[in-house]
Amino acid sequence: MASIKALNFPKIREVRTFLIEGVGSGGDYHNVQGGHWLINSKISTPMSKWEEYRASRTSWGINVLGSFCVEIEATDGTKGFATGFGGPPACWLVSQHFERFLLNADPRDTNHLFEQMYRASMFYGRKGLPVAVISVIDLAIYDLLGKIRNEPVYKMIGGATRSRLDFYCTGPEPVYAQSMGFIGAKVPLPYGPDEGTAGLSKNFEFLLKHRADVGPDFPLRVDCYMSLNVPYTIALVKACETLRIDWWEECLSPDDSEGYEQIKRAHPTAKFTTGEHEYSRYGFRKLIEGRNLDILQPDVMWVGGMTELLKIAAMASAYDIPVVPHASGPYSYHFVVSQTNSPFQEYLANSPDGKSVLPVFGDLFINEPIPIHGYLEVDDLDKPGFGLELNPAARLLPANHVLNPAPQKSIDLKAESHAQEHQHE
Repeated sequence: MASIKALNFPKIREVRTFLIEGVGSGGDYHNVQGGHWLINSKISTPMSKWEEYRASRTSWGINVLGSFCVEIEATDGTKGFATGFGGPPACWLVSQHFERFLLNADPRDTNHLFEQMYRASMFYGRKGLPVAVISVIDLAIYDLLGKIRNEPVYKMIGGATRSRLDFYCTGPEPVYAQSMGFIGAKVPLPYGPDEGTAGLSKNFEFLLKHRADVGPDFPLRVDCYMSLNVPYTIALVKACETLRIDWWEECLSPDDSEGYEQIKRAHPTAKFTTGEHEYSRYGFRKLIEGRNLDILQPDVMWVGGMTELLKIAAMASAYDIPVVPHASGPYSYHFVVSQTNSPFQEYLANSPDGKSVLPVFGDLFINEPIPIHGYLEVDDLDKPGFGLELNPAARLLPANHVLNPAPQKSIDLKAESHAQEHQHE
């Protein structure tokens, strides 16, 4: 029987990056107007150690990088697009470093492309901004693939595991989340260890009020944003035993994975979650193998993109640890609906007061799906790629016009060698 040669598949022709002018648009959740609950609520952070940085998270620079976008164009003219956080440094890394691995590549080779970018940046990366940049590139590639194939991303990574996606809501007012139909609510913890026993008592009163507002059975969760330590976490969970907190999230520094063994030993029936600020499958391997966490929460815009998130999910499923991604809007929605080990998804309240449902990425897209009555129909995701249509009025700034100095091409070693030969003639 004669073999059938696969049709020629488009290659990557061009990679472009953009910044977003102003605030409130794109993949940096925290680059919002002043007065927004995300930046101006009383929230315990790693910087709560110092009193001058407790009132606002912008005081210590949570929004310093801003959003950026990646557009990848194939040889047939199809374009994939994604947003994330990283601002000018992210655009610089794409142009100066990662682009070389993408041009003329087959976009279907997602594992290969991720591995080259990850390994090439290992000497300065492994975690943080470089991996977040790779994540956005990876998401743009998946968007491109879906548009070339004319199918949604979730169909390319396993297909639907349900017909409806349920959400819980992270915001300042759980009672509003409850009234809007969300299946649970999560609030940021206000006070940290350096605010002493008085702060611990205020944390209890804060959570007691919210428990009273939503009643005894509505799932109430607490986000501690890397701000606690082992002794304080143990004391806080003990103090709040009567409040039936559903889970305690990101209590410890991401660098203290061993600390979760201690707090789990102290409170074996309490649920602890983390992973929002962890990177790559290597970072999650230790968290998974320790078996001290009840839920993992990678952010697909930071962890390494869809390519790496799928590997993390596969590892977690072997240990029966659910994966509930951190925020990331439709990028997460496509992942969750394709996974039997991801029971629901987070919605990060994007309205200034946290009392209504708005698009996670602001006005960047004209059709971003948002949960209505606390859920989405999976059919709402049935558009090519991630299904997001760029707003014609989006405030995009081509990065090649704003980077200063403009990114220079790397030294061409062959050209340099040729020049040296001529010098010696």
